[in-house]
Amino acid sequence: MGCFLLLFALISPRLALILTWLFSDVLSRAFDSWLVPMIGFFILPWTTLAFAWMWDSGHHVRGLEWFLVGAAFVVDLGALAGGSRRR
Repeated sequence: MGCFLLLFALISPRLALILTWLFSDVLSRAFDSWLVPMIGFFILPWTTLAFAWMWDSGHHVRGLEWFLVGAAFVVDLGALAGGSRRR
């Protein structure tokens, strides 16, 4: 299942978030409420997905895992800036 989610994440992080939400409880374990993942779905999908996956790996995000979450944040910012530049 993990390889399929990684494949879908490369295609579309929003699709991977939907599949993660449907087929596992990773999002409910990583976030206390449904509001943060919903906002993340629309604004920062890569960051939301990276944080949830890193949280599930050891129930904490620390060390190199924060670097991966930060890299996902940079990718999200690049997507937001690139979209506004094209408009």
